[in-house]
Order: sequence, then structure tokens, then C-alpha cells
Amino acid sequence: MRNLGRLAAAGLALGLLAGCSSPEYVAAGPWRPQLEGPPPVVAPPEDTDLPLPDPGEPSPTPEPGAEDPNVVASGLDTPWGLALLPDGSAIVGERRTGRIVQVFPDRSPPVELMTIPGLDASGDGGLLGVALSPTYNEDALVYAYATTATDNRLLRFTLGGVPQAIVTGIPKGATGNGGRIAFGPDDLLYVGTGDTGAPELAEDSGSLAGKVLRFDIFGAPAPVDPLGTSPVLTRGHSNVTGMCFDAADRLFITESLSDEFSLLEPGADYGWRDRPGNEEVPQREFPDAGLGGCGIINRVAFLGAVDGERIWTTILDGNGDTVGEPEEFLAGTYGRLRTVVVDPLGALWITTSNLDGPDQPAPTDDRVLRVPPPAEAGGGVS
Repeated sequence: MRNLGRLAAAGLALGLLAGCSSPEYVAAGPWRPQLEGPPPVVAPPEDTDLPLPDPGEPSPTPEPGAEDPNVVASGLDTPWGLALLPDGSAIVGERRTGRIVQVFPDRSPPVELMTIPGLDASGDGGLLGVALSPTYNEDALVYAYATTATDNRLLRFTLGGVPQAIVTGIPKGATGNGGRIAFGPDDLLYVGTGDTGAPELAEDSGSLAGKVLRFDIFGAPAPVDPLGTSPVLTRGHSNVTGMCFDAADRLFITESLSDEFSLLEPGADYGWRDRPGNEEVPQREFPDAGLGGCGIINRVAFLGAVDGERIWTTILDGNGDTVGEPEEFLAGTYGRLRTVVVDPLGALWITTSNLDGPDQPAPTDDRVLRVPPPAEAGGGVS
């Protein structure tokens, strides 16, 4: 019966993707979904029509009035979470509306898949991080971090299905609701939370606020966590907004209030606010950046800067420390840049966050970008 259930779930996933291809999805370019045979696990097959960006060429700047080749989707409302699907497209969650849409590398119009109900988008809450199950090709499950009227929680669902809460009671506040999630190479779910406006909770090992947590696929605390039966992996965080793994399977995080980019060390205290933390933990501050998501290619890290309106790039050494001075990428081009995800072909998927910013948004905001990395990324220390 278990195998039959997996087959049915996999059929649902492929059916949804196929449904997005016809009749709602109309190709606008050469890319086509990779739906023949088993879906690829890590990267599209060699005959894919999805081009690999050339890191040796800068991202093109469109002529006034011309279509921007970097923009794969526009007209969205505060896109926050983004997860890459096996066929080369992506699902994107809108923080304020709870919508989940599918976006395509060939700039076809986004397709609405479902809406998460019961959200509270105040205090930067709402539909935040999204991630695919490590066995998505078999079970078609999607995980999300969401803010309700009473708490922050982890949800699990199939696209178009009814969300089920697997972890509830993560503190919620008027601000600092965090909300980035990612599955690690160990198939465990890593969850970054915010201090909810109460920095003392980040220090408290008994609170789930201001922490990085670790769960299994069912929402149970991972049995190898430093505090035993607690899901707390690290503490002392301000507001975790980004998670990214490097080629050595090390987890790095970004925080939006302390503006820190850090290597995660299980059991460590990161010292928010005005408290001494573990000084040996590799950490770097990016003042006034409002750090969002992060992605890593070789040993080059790409950090979204919401307040700084750019992507910061920084090189990592073998110990996880940053080397030299960071450089900026896409500065002042698309406004507030939040989520950064690296696809299997080496391109950066980036979301803007202009509709919830202080300035007047552009008529096409908010947007999802797919951008070739700068040339230096191809030459990062390997």
C-alpha cells in the first residue's frame, strides 16, 4: 500500500506540472518541461532546451522599453519563498497573499497553483519559506513556513492539496518572524526563525524564537540535535532570512536584523543582541543591508540585500570565513532583492520585494529574476 501511495503522489505531481503546460501554460521561448520518463533528481537531462548562462558575460541591460531577459515573471505580490521544480521551472510563494505560483525560465506567464489560507501577513509574516520534500519525485510534498493569527508553523501539502500543520507554536511577534526553511543533504528540515521583537527569546534555549531548528520529514525533532529532544540546533539569532549549503554540505545563514552572514555550527550561540556569542564561529556583518536569502556557487556566496537593493558577493575560504571585501552585483537595478537560489545550471533565481518597501514600486513589480552570475563566480576557489 505504501508503494501505491507513492506512485499516486508522484502521478499527482506530474499531472499538475503537465496541467501547467496545457492549456494554461503557453510556451514563450525554447524551454519545455522535462516530463518524458522519470523526472530528473538533480539537474535536467543533457538534451534540455534550458540554456546554461555564460558566467563570462555580464547580465544584459535592456534598452528602454525593451523586454528584460533577466525577468522571468512580473506582476507578483511580495514573492518570498522559491523552490526549483525537477522540470526546470520554479514555485514561488507570495508572502502577503499566500498564493503559490509556478514560474518558467522562458518568461511564460505565471500559473497560479493554490493559495494557503489563514495567514497573518502583519509584522513581515505570512507565507515565507518553501521547500520541496527530499523525495519529491515520489511523494510530491511541499513544505512551507507560515504565520497565522497565533503562531508561526510548518506546513506540508501537495500542490493543490490541503495544507497540514506538522509543527505549531513557533512564537509570533509584531516583527521579526523569520521564516526560511531548507532540506539539508541529510534529508532533515532546517528552519530559521526570528526573535519576534523580543531579543531575550533568542538566548532562551527553551524558546523556538531566534533559532535554527532541525526536524525530520514528519516534524519531529532530529534525534542528533545538541539539546536532545529539542529541535534547537543553534540560538542567539536575530531574524533568519536565508539558508544555503555549499559544496562541502556546510550550512550558512543570513539574518536581516543583525545583517550577519554566518557559518552554522551546531550548538553555537550567535549572541543577539549585544551579547557575546561563540567568537570562533565564522561571521561577517553587512551593515544596512537588510540581508535576505543566499546562494553559493563554488566558494562564492550571493546575498540578497533588501534595504541595500543589491546582491552582495563574497568569497569563502576553506574554513567558511569570508575573504577580502565583498562586491556588489545588480546594485540599484531591480530594487529590494530578497531570495537567492542557485539552479543546477548555475543561474541565480532572485525575487524582488518592492511592494512591501518604502518607495514607489515599478509597474511590473514584484518580479522573479533568473540571472547569469558575474564572471568571478566561475572562478571561485573550489
